[in-house]
Amino acid sequence: MKSFNLSDWALEHRSLVWYFMIVFILAGAFSYLNLGREEDPNFTIKTMVITAQWPGASAEEVTRQVTDRIEKKLQELESLDYTRSETVAGQTTVFVELLPTTKARDVAPTWLRIRNMISDIKGDFPSGVVGPFFNDRFGDVFGNIYAFTSDGLTQRQLRDLVENARSEVLTVPNVGKVDVIGAQDEAIYLEFSTRQIAALGIDQQSVIQTLQAQNAVTQSGFVDAGPERIALRVSGQFTSEESLRSINLRINDRFFPLSDVATIKRGYVDPPSSLFRYNGEPAIGLAIGMKQGANLLEFGEALDARMKQVVADLPIGVDIKRVSDQPAVVDEAVSGFTRALFEAIVIVLVISFISLGLRAGMVVAISIPLVLAITFVVMEYSGISLQRISLGALIIALGLLVDDAMIAVEMM
Repeated sequence: MKSFNLSDWALEHRSLVWYFMIVFILAGAFSYLNLGREEDPNFTIKTMVITAQWPGASAEEVTRQVTDRIEKKLQELESLDYTRSETVAGQTTVFVELLPTTKARDVAPTWLRIRNMISDIKGDFPSGVVGPFFNDRFGDVFGNIYAFTSDGLTQRQLRDLVENARSEVLTVPNVGKVDVIGAQDEAIYLEFSTRQIAALGIDQQSVIQTLQAQNAVTQSGFVDAGPERIALRVSGQFTSEESLRSINLRINDRFFPLSDVATIKRGYVDPPSSLFRYNGEPAIGLAIGMKQGANLLEFGEALDARMKQVVADLPIGVDIKRVSDQPAVVDEAVSGFTRALFEAIVIVLVISFISLGLRAGMVVAISIPLVLAITFVVMEYSGISLQRISLGALIIALGLLVDDAMIAVEMM
């Protein structure tokens, strides 16, 4: 019995073979145009950090009342590899590691489940515990960073402009995470006069407790008006420096204005939590990331168009400088690898025609673009983008592809 010969079968069914070849080449060309473009492949980090604070508690108390309860609850997770905790007085940090076999698509749902699990036991924590807080965004990459600088505006005014720009950027297709970097938080400072406090016979802590009680947000009640219920809220919260200056403190049955014992001024948190500078000048940064799997080149073009609109709406004196432009880097990297790939294909085809002849060379010439087209279809279906690793793998696999074509020639 004659064994099956693929080459003989293809020659006997030429019309069907040509049909599938055309379909695969067209599908491959369409997939190539739709493939995402990135500089490097995405890596899923299977680590989450859970933090909680309990001011005033010792390390032993935090471990027993908070850390142990978190770790015990996490043991119910099927994909958990191990947990590691670092506990100091007043704070605990728990590192959650998933099993290496956990699939990338299952990581995000697992983080959501952990949040829900910890929320279920949040009521068991002692009063005064702040948190827990979760951080699983270690894999976020900001491909574009812009620096906003100004000569005549305050940090608050510049921050408002950056926040408006952020709102505009969020409308760009395929935009991911957008963060404001280096914006300074405002604060109102009370500088107490020790001489005045001593002269009035009061202590600073009593003043602070009185201010905290005045500024507390508490439920004041409701008024039922038929089918409607109106919430009551007692005014008295501090909204500005003037509201603080106008307050009269009552301590030990004595009344006096706060401005008699303290100097009130508005400023910024010192020391700042983060600083952003551009060429040594204070600035506020706008960091922009793209959704995974999208085409970074198309995203960069859409972002540039939107940023031009943002620049046109800015007042005079505000400048935007581009700090990082990953689409340009990706364009150069992907273009270089793509050019090297097609150069390798051309070289292989030329050598095949010269060394093997026209007939055998045609087999190689047809098989290379056909197999690459099928590969692009599989890459799109699998969510693999064009980046340095995948393009390098295609170049390496080109040698194996030529070898397979030679085997097909020998079977003819």
